[in-house]
Amino acid sequence: MKLINDYLSRHGHAPFKFGQGRISGYISATLGILSFLAILCFHFPEYLTTQELRQVYTEQFARTLLLVALCASFILGLLSFLLNQQKRLSMTGVLFSTAAVVAGGADIQLNSIGETPYSLGLDWFILALFFSALVFIPMERAFAQKLETHTLRPEWRTDLAYFFMSHMLVQFILIFTTSSSTFLVGWVASDALRDAIQSMPVWAQFLLAVFMADFSQYWFHRLYHTVPFLWKFHAVHHSSKHMDWLAGSRVHLVEILITRSVVMIPLFLLGFSAEALNAYVILVGVQAVLAHANLNFNFGFLKYILVTPQYHHWHHADDPAYAYKNYAIHLPIIDMLFGTFKLPGKEWPKSYGLLNNKTVPKGIIRQHMFPFGYDE
Repeated sequence: MKLINDYLSRHGHAPFKFGQGRISGYISATLGILSFLAILCFHFPEYLTTQELRQVYTEQFARTLLLVALCASFILGLLSFLLNQQKRLSMTGVLFSTAAVVAGGADIQLNSIGETPYSLGLDWFILALFFSALVFIPMERAFAQKLETHTLRPEWRTDLAYFFMSHMLVQFILIFTTSSSTFLVGWVASDALRDAIQSMPVWAQFLLAVFMADFSQYWFHRLYHTVPFLWKFHAVHHSSKHMDWLAGSRVHLVEILITRSVVMIPLFLLGFSAEALNAYVILVGVQAVLAHANLNFNFGFLKYILVTPQYHHWHHADDPAYAYKNYAIHLPIIDMLFGTFKLPGKEWPKSYGLLNNKTVPKGIIRQHMFPFGYDE
Protein backbone atom coordinates (compact mmCIF):
# COMPACT_ATOMS: atom_id res chain seq x y z
CA MET A 1 0.00 0.00 0.00
CA LYS A 2 2.88 2.40 0.74
CA LEU A 3 4.26 2.01 -2.80
CA ILE A 4 0.83 2.72 -4.27
CA ASN A 5 0.34 5.77 -2.07
CA ASP A 6 3.82 7.13 -2.92
CA TYR A 7 3.03 6.72 -6.61
CA LEU A 8 -0.32 8.49 -6.28
CA SER A 9 1.30 11.34 -4.39
CA ARG A 10 3.92 11.85 -7.11
CA HIS A 11 1.15 12.13 -9.70
CA GLY A 12 -1.01 14.54 -7.79
CA HIS A 13 -3.53 12.00 -6.45
CA ALA A 14 -4.42 11.62 -2.80
CA PRO A 15 -3.59 8.13 -1.51
CA PHE A 16 -6.32 5.50 -1.45
CA LYS A 17 -7.25 4.46 2.08
CA PHE A 18 -10.14 2.34 3.26
CA GLY A 19 -12.77 4.46 4.96
CA GLN A 20 -12.25 7.59 2.83
CA GLY A 21 -15.10 6.82 0.41
CA ARG A 22 -13.04 7.14 -2.76
CA ILE A 23 -13.11 3.46 -3.70
CA SER A 24 -16.87 3.25 -3.13
CA GLY A 25 -17.24 6.51 -5.07
CA TYR A 26 -15.43 5.22 -8.14
CA ILE A 27 -17.41 1.97 -8.10
CA SER A 28 -20.69 3.85 -7.66
CA ALA A 29 -19.94 6.22 -10.55
CA THR A 30 -18.89 3.37 -12.84
CA LEU A 31 -21.95 1.24 -12.07
CA GLY A 32 -24.25 4.24 -12.36
CA ILE A 33 -22.96 5.14 -15.82
CA LEU A 34 -23.07 1.52 -17.02
CA SER A 35 -26.63 1.19 -15.69
CA PHE A 36 -27.75 4.23 -17.65
CA LEU A 37 -26.07 2.88 -20.79
CA ALA A 38 -27.85 -0.44 -20.23
CA ILE A 39 -31.19 1.40 -20.12
CA LEU A 40 -30.36 2.88 -23.52
CA CYS A 41 -29.79 -0.66 -24.80
CA PHE A 42 -33.29 -1.63 -23.61
CA HIS A 43 -34.79 1.42 -25.33
CA PHE A 44 -32.94 0.98 -28.63
CA PRO A 45 -31.88 -2.69 -28.83
CA GLU A 46 -31.82 -2.89 -32.61
CA TYR A 47 -29.39 0.04 -32.84
CA LEU A 48 -27.23 -0.39 -29.73
CA THR A 49 -26.93 -4.17 -29.28
CA THR A 50 -25.39 -6.86 -31.44
CA GLN A 51 -27.51 -9.71 -32.72
CA GLU A 52 -24.76 -12.29 -32.14
CA LEU A 53 -24.33 -11.30 -28.49
CA ARG A 54 -28.08 -11.18 -27.82
CA GLN A 55 -28.13 -14.90 -28.56
CA VAL A 56 -25.63 -15.53 -25.74
CA TYR A 57 -27.38 -13.82 -22.81
CA THR A 58 -31.05 -13.74 -21.84
CA GLU A 59 -33.27 -10.75 -21.17
CA GLN A 60 -33.71 -11.91 -17.58
CA PHE A 61 -29.95 -12.07 -17.08
CA ALA A 62 -29.64 -8.48 -18.34
CA ARG A 63 -32.42 -7.30 -16.01
CA THR A 64 -30.93 -9.05 -12.98
CA LEU A 65 -27.48 -7.61 -13.68
CA LEU A 66 -29.02 -4.15 -14.14
CA LEU A 67 -30.87 -4.42 -10.83
CA VAL A 68 -27.71 -5.47 -8.99
CA ALA A 69 -25.73 -2.62 -10.55
CA LEU A 70 -28.41 -0.04 -9.65
CA CYS A 71 -28.63 -1.18 -6.03
CA ALA A 72 -24.85 -1.28 -5.64
CA SER A 73 -24.45 2.15 -7.24
CA PHE A 74 -27.01 3.72 -4.87
CA ILE A 75 -25.63 2.06 -1.73
CA LEU A 76 -21.97 2.75 -2.53
CA GLY A 77 -22.82 6.27 -3.67
CA LEU A 78 -24.48 6.98 -0.33
CA LEU A 79 -21.52 5.47 1.53
CA SER A 80 -19.07 7.60 -0.47
CA PHE A 81 -21.20 10.71 0.13
CA LEU A 82 -21.01 10.17 3.89
CA LEU A 83 -17.28 9.36 3.98
CA ASN A 84 -15.72 11.54 1.29
CA GLN A 85 -15.55 15.32 1.55
CA GLN A 86 -15.44 15.60 -2.25
CA LYS A 87 -18.91 14.57 -3.43
CA ARG A 88 -18.32 14.48 -7.19
CA LEU A 89 -17.95 10.70 -7.51
CA SER A 90 -20.86 9.84 -5.24
CA MET A 91 -23.13 12.37 -6.94
CA THR A 92 -22.16 11.03 -10.36
CA GLY A 93 -23.11 7.51 -9.35
CA VAL A 94 -26.39 8.52 -7.70
CA LEU A 95 -27.44 10.87 -10.52
CA PHE A 96 -26.80 8.34 -13.30
CA SER A 97 -28.50 5.59 -11.29
CA THR A 98 -31.49 7.87 -10.68
CA ALA A 99 -31.66 8.70 -14.37
CA ALA A 100 -31.59 4.98 -15.16
CA VAL A 101 -34.48 4.33 -12.74
CA VAL A 102 -36.51 7.25 -14.10
CA ALA A 103 -35.92 5.95 -17.65
CA GLY A 104 -37.37 2.56 -16.74
CA GLY A 105 -35.10 0.79 -14.30
CA ALA A 106 -34.86 -2.98 -14.16
CA ASP A 107 -38.58 -3.29 -15.05
CA ILE A 108 -38.23 -1.35 -18.29
CA GLN A 109 -40.47 -2.57 -21.10
CA LEU A 110 -38.57 -4.21 -23.93
CA ASN A 111 -40.36 -3.83 -27.24
CA SER A 112 -39.89 -6.20 -30.13
CA ILE A 113 -36.45 -5.87 -31.67
CA GLY A 114 -36.58 -4.61 -35.22
CA GLU A 115 -34.25 -5.62 -38.01
CA THR A 116 -31.42 -3.22 -38.88
CA PRO A 117 -28.47 -3.84 -41.21
CA TYR A 118 -25.98 -2.36 -38.73
CA SER A 119 -25.82 -1.75 -35.00
CA LEU A 120 -23.40 -0.62 -32.32
CA GLY A 121 -22.08 -2.99 -29.66
CA LEU A 122 -23.00 -1.01 -26.54
CA ASP A 123 -24.17 -4.20 -24.80
CA TRP A 124 -20.82 -5.84 -25.62
CA PHE A 125 -18.97 -2.86 -24.14
CA ILE A 126 -21.04 -2.89 -20.92
CA LEU A 127 -20.70 -6.63 -20.30
CA ALA A 128 -17.01 -6.79 -21.25
CA LEU A 129 -16.06 -3.82 -19.07
CA PHE A 130 -18.15 -4.98 -16.12
CA PHE A 131 -16.82 -8.53 -15.99
CA SER A 132 -13.23 -7.65 -16.97
CA ALA A 133 -13.03 -5.05 -14.23
CA LEU A 134 -14.80 -7.35 -11.75
CA VAL A 135 -12.24 -10.12 -12.34
CA PHE A 136 -8.97 -8.36 -13.11
CA ILE A 137 -8.94 -5.27 -10.89
CA PRO A 138 -9.13 -7.29 -7.63
CA MET A 139 -6.61 -9.80 -9.01
CA GLU A 140 -4.17 -7.05 -9.97
CA ARG A 141 -4.47 -5.50 -6.55
CA ALA A 142 -3.91 -8.82 -4.80
CA PHE A 143 -1.21 -10.29 -7.09
CA ALA A 144 0.40 -7.25 -8.73
CA GLN A 145 3.74 -7.67 -10.46
CA LYS A 146 4.33 -3.92 -10.20
CA LEU A 147 2.75 -2.48 -7.06
CA GLU A 148 3.27 1.07 -8.32
CA THR A 149 0.93 0.47 -11.28
CA HIS A 150 -2.34 1.76 -9.92
CA THR A 151 -5.79 1.07 -11.41
CA LEU A 152 -6.07 4.77 -12.30
CA ARG A 153 -2.54 4.95 -13.68
CA PRO A 154 -1.53 7.60 -16.25
CA GLU A 155 -3.44 7.41 -19.57
CA TRP A 156 -6.07 4.99 -18.27
CA ARG A 157 -8.73 7.20 -19.84
CA THR A 158 -7.06 6.82 -23.24
CA ASP A 159 -7.04 3.04 -22.98
CA LEU A 160 -10.64 3.03 -21.77
CA ALA A 161 -11.53 5.03 -24.89
CA TYR A 162 -9.84 2.34 -27.01
CA PHE A 163 -11.77 -0.33 -25.09
CA PHE A 164 -14.99 1.56 -25.82
CA MET A 165 -14.19 2.02 -29.51
CA SER A 166 -13.27 -1.59 -30.24
CA HIS A 167 -16.38 -2.94 -28.52
CA MET A 168 -18.81 -0.39 -29.91
CA LEU A 169 -17.60 -1.05 -33.47
CA VAL A 170 -17.49 -4.83 -33.09
CA GLN A 171 -20.11 -5.50 -35.78
CA PHE A 172 -18.46 -3.19 -38.32
CA ILE A 173 -15.08 -4.80 -37.61
CA LEU A 174 -16.63 -8.24 -38.06
CA ILE A 175 -18.27 -7.20 -41.35
CA PHE A 176 -14.99 -5.80 -42.67
CA THR A 177 -12.89 -8.78 -41.69
CA THR A 178 -15.44 -11.32 -42.91
CA SER A 179 -15.83 -9.57 -46.26
CA SER A 180 -12.12 -9.10 -46.86
CA SER A 181 -11.26 -12.62 -45.75
CA THR A 182 -14.01 -14.22 -47.84
CA PHE A 183 -12.92 -12.23 -50.90
CA LEU A 184 -9.27 -13.21 -50.52
CA VAL A 185 -9.85 -16.91 -49.99
CA GLY A 186 -12.65 -17.27 -52.48
CA TRP A 187 -10.15 -18.15 -55.20
CA VAL A 188 -8.52 -20.99 -53.30
CA ALA A 189 -11.22 -22.43 -51.03
CA SER A 190 -11.62 -26.20 -51.47
CA ASP A 191 -14.82 -28.06 -50.63
CA ALA A 192 -12.82 -31.24 -50.02
CA LEU A 193 -10.54 -29.42 -47.60
CA ARG A 194 -13.48 -27.88 -45.79
CA ASP A 195 -15.19 -31.28 -45.47
CA ALA A 196 -12.00 -32.83 -44.09
CA ILE A 197 -11.63 -30.11 -41.45
CA GLN A 198 -15.27 -30.18 -40.47
CA SER A 199 -15.17 -33.96 -40.05
CA MET A 200 -12.66 -33.51 -37.22
CA PRO A 201 -13.89 -33.34 -33.60
CA VAL A 202 -14.59 -29.82 -32.37
CA TRP A 203 -11.69 -29.92 -29.90
CA ALA A 204 -9.27 -30.84 -32.72
CA GLN A 205 -10.68 -28.09 -34.92
CA PHE A 206 -10.21 -25.63 -32.07
CA LEU A 207 -6.55 -26.58 -31.56
CA LEU A 208 -5.85 -26.38 -35.28
CA ALA A 209 -7.66 -23.03 -35.54
CA VAL A 210 -5.56 -21.58 -32.71
CA PHE A 211 -2.33 -22.78 -34.35
CA MET A 212 -3.22 -21.54 -37.85
CA ALA A 213 -4.48 -18.18 -36.61
CA ASP A 214 -1.42 -17.63 -34.45
CA PHE A 215 0.87 -18.72 -37.28
CA SER A 216 -0.65 -16.08 -39.56
CA GLN A 217 -0.68 -13.40 -36.89
CA TYR A 218 2.93 -14.19 -35.91
CA TRP A 219 4.28 -13.31 -39.36
CA PHE A 220 2.21 -10.20 -39.70
CA HIS A 221 3.24 -9.19 -36.19
CA ARG A 222 6.86 -9.42 -37.32
CA LEU A 223 6.04 -7.20 -40.28
CA TYR A 224 4.55 -4.62 -37.92
CA HIS A 225 7.92 -4.43 -36.19
CA THR A 226 10.11 -4.39 -39.32
CA VAL A 227 8.16 -2.43 -41.97
CA PRO A 228 8.38 1.30 -41.07
CA PHE A 229 4.90 2.21 -42.34
CA LEU A 230 3.23 -0.65 -40.47
CA TRP A 231 5.30 0.07 -37.36
CA LYS A 232 3.71 3.52 -37.07
CA PHE A 233 0.36 1.83 -36.47
CA HIS A 234 1.78 -0.81 -34.11
CA ALA A 235 3.84 1.77 -32.20
CA VAL A 236 0.57 3.07 -30.78
CA HIS A 237 0.06 -0.26 -29.04
CA HIS A 238 3.64 -0.28 -27.71
CA SER A 239 3.47 3.32 -26.50
CA SER A 240 1.90 2.35 -23.18
CA LYS A 241 4.36 2.54 -20.28
CA HIS A 242 2.10 0.56 -17.98
CA MET A 243 0.95 -3.03 -18.37
CA ASP A 244 -2.43 -4.00 -16.96
CA TRP A 245 -5.72 -5.56 -18.05
CA LEU A 246 -6.73 -2.39 -19.90
CA ALA A 247 -3.44 -1.75 -21.71
CA GLY A 248 -4.08 -4.37 -24.38
CA SER A 249 -7.02 -2.32 -25.67
CA ARG A 250 -4.71 0.35 -27.07
CA VAL A 251 -4.69 -0.75 -30.72
CA HIS A 252 -5.05 1.50 -33.75
CA LEU A 253 -8.27 0.84 -35.67
CA VAL A 254 -6.37 0.22 -38.91
CA GLU A 255 -4.27 -2.41 -37.15
CA ILE A 256 -7.41 -4.06 -35.80
CA LEU A 257 -8.93 -4.30 -39.28
CA ILE A 258 -5.75 -5.60 -40.90
CA THR A 259 -4.90 -8.10 -38.18
CA ARG A 260 -8.42 -9.48 -37.89
CA SER A 261 -8.52 -9.99 -41.66
CA VAL A 262 -5.14 -11.74 -41.68
CA VAL A 263 -6.27 -14.07 -38.91
CA MET A 264 -9.62 -14.86 -40.56
CA ILE A 265 -8.06 -15.91 -43.88
CA PRO A 266 -6.80 -19.35 -42.78
CA LEU A 267 -9.90 -19.93 -40.66
CA PHE A 268 -12.22 -19.31 -43.60
CA LEU A 269 -9.92 -21.21 -45.93
CA LEU A 270 -9.98 -24.34 -43.78
CA GLY A 271 -13.71 -24.17 -43.09
CA PHE A 272 -13.79 -24.48 -39.31
CA SER A 273 -17.12 -25.13 -37.59
CA ALA A 274 -18.96 -22.37 -35.74
CA GLU A 275 -18.32 -24.10 -32.42
CA ALA A 276 -14.55 -24.18 -32.98
CA LEU A 277 -14.50 -20.54 -34.09
CA ASN A 278 -16.57 -19.46 -31.08
CA ALA A 279 -14.14 -21.25 -28.76
CA TYR A 280 -11.24 -19.52 -30.51
CA VAL A 281 -12.91 -16.11 -30.12
CA ILE A 282 -13.33 -16.74 -26.39
CA LEU A 283 -9.64 -17.64 -26.11
CA VAL A 284 -8.67 -14.45 -27.94
CA GLY A 285 -10.75 -12.29 -25.61
CA VAL A 286 -9.43 -13.86 -22.42
CA GLN A 287 -5.79 -14.10 -23.49
CA ALA A 288 -5.65 -10.54 -24.86
CA VAL A 289 -6.57 -9.21 -21.42
CA LEU A 290 -4.55 -11.75 -19.44
CA ALA A 291 -1.32 -11.31 -21.44
CA HIS A 292 -1.17 -7.60 -20.60
CA ALA A 293 -2.41 -7.94 -17.01
CA ASN A 294 -0.33 -6.75 -14.08
CA LEU A 295 -0.13 -10.21 -12.48
CA ASN A 296 2.95 -11.85 -10.99
CA PHE A 297 1.87 -15.43 -11.75
CA ASN A 298 4.72 -17.58 -13.05
CA PHE A 299 2.41 -20.28 -14.53
CA GLY A 300 5.15 -22.91 -14.28
CA PHE A 301 5.53 -25.10 -17.37
CA LEU A 302 2.34 -23.58 -18.87
CA LYS A 303 4.31 -20.48 -19.86
CA TYR A 304 6.03 -22.61 -22.51
CA ILE A 305 2.67 -23.77 -23.88
CA LEU A 306 0.52 -20.63 -23.73
CA VAL A 307 1.45 -16.95 -23.89
CA THR A 308 1.36 -15.61 -20.31
CA PRO A 309 1.74 -12.11 -18.82
CA GLN A 310 5.48 -12.56 -18.20
CA TYR A 311 5.99 -13.75 -21.79
CA HIS A 312 4.12 -10.87 -23.39
CA HIS A 313 5.42 -8.25 -20.97
CA TRP A 314 8.94 -8.90 -22.29
CA HIS A 315 7.64 -8.17 -25.79
CA HIS A 316 6.53 -4.76 -24.49
CA ALA A 317 9.77 -4.07 -22.58
CA ASP A 318 11.81 -1.03 -23.60
CA ASP A 319 14.85 -3.32 -23.75
CA PRO A 320 16.73 -3.59 -27.09
CA ALA A 321 17.47 -7.26 -26.38
CA TYR A 322 13.74 -8.01 -26.64
CA ALA A 323 12.83 -5.65 -29.48
CA TYR A 324 12.24 -8.51 -31.92
CA LYS A 325 11.24 -11.34 -29.59
CA ASN A 326 8.06 -13.08 -28.42
CA TYR A 327 5.76 -12.26 -31.33
CA ALA A 328 3.33 -15.13 -30.68
CA ILE A 329 -0.10 -14.20 -29.35
CA HIS A 330 -1.23 -17.64 -28.16
CA LEU A 331 1.47 -20.30 -28.59
CA PRO A 332 5.17 -19.76 -27.67
CA ILE A 333 6.07 -22.81 -29.80
CA ILE A 334 5.72 -20.62 -32.89
CA ASP A 335 8.42 -18.29 -31.58
CA MET A 336 10.51 -21.35 -30.76
CA LEU A 337 10.16 -22.65 -34.32
CA PHE A 338 11.40 -19.41 -35.87
CA GLY A 339 14.07 -18.38 -33.35
CA THR A 340 12.29 -15.45 -31.68
CA PHE A 341 11.57 -17.06 -28.31
CA LYS A 342 13.21 -15.42 -25.28
CA LEU A 343 12.12 -15.78 -21.67
CA PRO A 344 14.63 -15.17 -18.85
CA GLY A 345 13.68 -17.42 -15.96
CA LYS A 346 11.61 -15.61 -13.34
CA GLU A 347 12.68 -12.07 -14.21
CA TRP A 348 10.25 -9.37 -15.38
CA PRO A 349 10.90 -6.15 -17.35
CA LYS A 350 11.76 -3.08 -15.31
CA SER A 351 9.92 -0.70 -17.68
CA TYR A 352 7.81 -0.64 -20.84
CA GLY A 353 7.30 1.52 -23.90
CA LEU A 354 9.10 2.47 -27.10
CA LEU A 355 12.87 2.18 -27.47
CA ASN A 356 15.27 5.13 -27.49
CA ASN A 357 12.81 7.40 -25.66
CA LYS A 358 10.63 7.65 -28.75
CA THR A 359 7.04 8.67 -28.19
CA VAL A 360 3.67 8.90 -29.88
CA PRO A 361 1.13 11.65 -29.10
CA LYS A 362 -1.21 11.22 -26.16
CA GLY A 363 -4.93 10.73 -26.63
CA ILE A 364 -6.87 8.39 -28.90
CA ILE A 365 -7.56 10.99 -31.61
CA ARG A 366 -3.96 12.17 -31.96
CA GLN A 367 -2.69 8.60 -31.83
CA HIS A 368 -4.99 7.65 -34.70
CA MET A 369 -3.62 10.57 -36.72
CA PHE A 370 0.00 9.77 -35.92
CA PRO A 371 0.67 7.02 -38.56
CA PHE A 372 -0.47 9.35 -41.31
CA GLY A 373 1.95 12.11 -40.33
CA TYR A 374 -0.67 14.56 -39.09
CA ASP A 375 0.62 14.67 -35.51
CA GLU A 376 4.33 13.91 -35.47
